[in-house]
Amino acid sequence: MKQGIIFDMDGTLWDSAEGVAKSWSEVVVREHQEDRVITAEEIQSVMGLTMDKLAASLFPELEEEKRMRLLEICCQEENDYLRKHGGILYPKLEETLKSLKEQYPLYIVSNCQRGYIEAFLEHYGFGHYFEDIECYGNNGLKKGDNIRKIVQRNQLSEAVYVGDIQGDYDASMEAGVKFIHAAYGFGSVKQPVQAVHSFEELPEVINEIFS
Repeated sequence: MKQGIIFDMDGTLWDSAEGVAKSWSEVVVREHQEDRVITAEEIQSVMGLTMDKLAASLFPELEEEKRMRLLEICCQEENDYLRKHGGILYPKLEETLKSLKEQYPLYIVSNCQRGYIEAFLEHYGFGHYFEDIECYGNNGLKKGDNIRKIVQRNQLSEAVYVGDIQGDYDASMEAGVKFIHAAYGFGSVKQPVQAVHSFEELPEVINEIFS
């Protein structure tokens, strides 16, 4: 039996909102609106959405073609910024990943743009912890489909998804995998689910789920 752990990114592994807001604001001032400042709170409020819905939420005044072009520029500069500067890792992240990796293969699935997960892995040198990654920017698929794709591609007989918002729970149910709520992250989950309040609590909870 091959059991695996699949992680969400934002609100689960790190908080990149400040860096994303800074890089996006620079683009928006240059390309769209001189007095517009994107805040970290705005970014946190839309993290977890697919990139097209995120852009529609932040730039409703633009027609779709212009909005998606602006989004493309923002995402490219965001990736470059995060690859160089990183974000805020949750406490004991690397120590916990190392511990989990000794027992289970690890994966990442996010609704982010292409290159975002790679920027995270490259900045921190975390690539060796993860067997596979997938995201909306690679294929335009929603999170549930990409979780299922990771499960099938890696021949997992059992998997758990760790995420922080309701959409993560919903995607897990669509994909037919178990779920752990990262309650230290950005959102809440309406259903009664197993939760961790710090990243370092994960090994104990995951061992219970997979026992």
